[in-house]
Amino acid sequence: QVQLVESGGGLVQAGASLRLSCAASGIISRIMGWYRQAPGKQRELVADISVSGITRYADSVKGRFTISRDNAKNTVYLQMNSLKDEDTAVYYCNTDGVVQSTSRWATSWGQGTQVTVSS
Repeated sequence: QVQLVESGGGLVQAGASLRLSCAASGIISRIMGWYRQAPGKQRELVADISVSGITRYADSVKGRFTISRDNAKNTVYLQMNSLKDEDTAVYYCNTDGVVQSTSRWATSWGQGTQVTVSS
């Protein structure tokens, strides 16, 4: 069974920082990433990182957010600095890779963590 356990969301003021963490188990992750969904909007990619460390970022977060991962812990982090009102959303961890119990490829999602930025 694949599990993604997220932590680190919360309510902060504009300009503050937050760090999200997501620990994956039951899967050998290739890509790990963060998506977000604001009320009334589609879910969008925030950032992702390959097992070799190649990163992608949404234009709206470049220079403010940093994604990293610890392959030994199968954990991905999202350091969010200079937070803005428009960063308010539910943030979802995502990974794809080989499920250890079935040896099949799968994409998995975390339960989501709320990030609220107030001005």
